[in-house]
Amino acid sequence: MITDILLDEVKRKSCVCLGLDTRPGYIPSFIGDQDLSTGEKIFEFNRRIVDATCDLVGCYKVQIACYEALGLDGMKAYADTLKYIRSKGSIVIADVKRGDISSTAEQYALGHFTGDFEADMITVNAYMGEDAVSPYYPFLEKNKGLFVLVKTSNKSGVDFQDLGMTEDGEPLYVKMARKVAEWGRPFTGQSGFSAIGAVTGLTYPGEFETIKEVMPHTFLLIPGYGAQGGTGRDIASFFRDGVCGVVNSSRGLITAHKGKTDGEDYTDYVRQAVLDMKQDIEQWL
Repeated sequence: MITDILLDEVKRKSCVCLGLDTRPGYIPSFIGDQDLSTGEKIFEFNRRIVDATCDLVGCYKVQIACYEALGLDGMKAYADTLKYIRSKGSIVIADVKRGDISSTAEQYALGHFTGDFEADMITVNAYMGEDAVSPYYPFLEKNKGLFVLVKTSNKSGVDFQDLGMTEDGEPLYVKMARKVAEWGRPFTGQSGFSAIGAVTGLTYPGEFETIKEVMPHTFLLIPGYGAQGGTGRDIASFFRDGVCGVVNSSRGLITAHKGKTDGEDYTDYVRQAVLDMKQDIEQWL
């Protein structure tokens, strides 16, 4: 299962997930001044970061919206970035948050697990129920995986995710956690973790204990570190029995050079930011 491979990467390197949510404004002038299209500049920016960090990070996450916004040129950069990360032997999560059902979801599965946009894992919004997840099942036996939204890091997520759904007031996100754990059981690997993981935001560390209890065999994608306020100490108690997820940071890492350099040494600042994040997390484990 893909989570077996991911856990091995995390143990060898770190639980840092580097987010390549790249925007044109992040690109230093030494790349920006070259006679390249915007998409080509973004790929060059990404490629250099991958080369500088692939020995440190457990995986990468690429947010498709940043590339879709640039049209065909951006989607070429997206495809090239995914391909390059995988060519380096690293795992890449496509942050696409697909949420449709049946035959449409089958096409999304084909689109993101094969062909030009092939990734190792993708994010899925399953608040439409198992019909939004089951079309991906055939790919899970082929070393592909999902991260299903359970508890998101945005402030207004509480509007619905924290609503009490039973007489005992169990919130909706806990109901979702139980379902994701149930769906994932048939796809559990040798590591004890399922190929169906969960997205749980670091901005709500107090709720991690509940999530951990409900889904002990679910590997986590944890947003909210750095720019969104989460720290390594926030996840210390959750990882006390061993690392069970990857912690994502995007802006906090790939803009580390801003205001410091516009040259090709920008990757030195990105690498140092990764090392600082790694240390911040591991000092509490």
